[in-house]
Amino acid sequence: MSVKTAWFFPGQGSQAVGMAKETLLASAAARDVWDRVDRALGPELRTIVMEGPEENLTLTANAQPAIVTTSLAVLAALRERFPELPLPVMAAGHSLGEYSALAASGALSVEDAARLVRARGLAMQEAVPAGVGAMAAVMALDATIVTEVCAEAEQASPAGEVVRPANFNSPGQVVIAGHAEAVKRAIDIAAGRGGKSKLLNVSAPFHSPLMEPAARALEARLAEVTISPLAFPIVTNVEARPNQDPERVKELLVKQVDGTVRWEETVRFMHEQGITRALEIGPGKALAGLSKRIAKDLKVLSVCDPASFDEIPAFLA
Repeated sequence: MSVKTAWFFPGQGSQAVGMAKETLLASAAARDVWDRVDRALGPELRTIVMEGPEENLTLTANAQPAIVTTSLAVLAALRERFPELPLPVMAAGHSLGEYSALAASGALSVEDAARLVRARGLAMQEAVPAGVGAMAAVMALDATIVTEVCAEAEQASPAGEVVRPANFNSPGQVVIAGHAEAVKRAIDIAAGRGGKSKLLNVSAPFHSPLMEPAARALEARLAEVTISPLAFPIVTNVEARPNQDPERVKELLVKQVDGTVRWEETVRFMHEQGITRALEIGPGKALAGLSKRIAKDLKVLSVCDPASFDEIPAFLA
């Protein structure tokens, strides 16, 4: 296992009822992670993850701790199965997944990570009244053009309405967020430039200036948490550069709430640093899919269940 590896952790939208159930049944270490979160948040979350209903799991305040806990449980099972699994050269998480990455590095305890993302999810859900904000995925346009489209839509909007790039995910895929009418206006402008857009079924305009109240709420919660030394650097969403300074973690997490997720730049940076393999640890395969469009030579293996664990030795050899 001598190749330069990274760990990726998925964000909101990767949740599914029953996710990592086989891993939970097979691994005492995974069950221990869930037991710790049960004590921190109550046992209701595990029931929702394992049994549903799906509409309860997709609520932001449930989806966020559910995904982080699942990712950390899968990582615990991996380390149980492969005690010699080397630490990554660096790690990253897509939006919410940055908390999983920080917990994996030792910066956050499992309990603190779960409590923080529960608070983050509630704050993001409550920051904007239902229907006021929106998000849309814009495809087939360069990131620079999407940024120009947002600026043009803002200029044509009534005073105070905003729409900004929220996620630079991959070439030809940028998510925008802001006031609902401004987002719709941006969609129309993008169509005039050859872009294709799709409104997203989300509860709030994440990673936009409308999330500023949620950023302040999270800042208050982070003040109560101790950040421990990081075992490896985290390439952060807001800077797309590695951070291993515990003193900067809180500031970067606060900025992430209403700042843009620079995922395409994050993956490109890792690839430029010689990363050739990455494990996507947690539910779904979204990050593996994005990576194919960003850096074809960076191979990503999505691991969530015991069957996928079997592929790891050959993948990292």
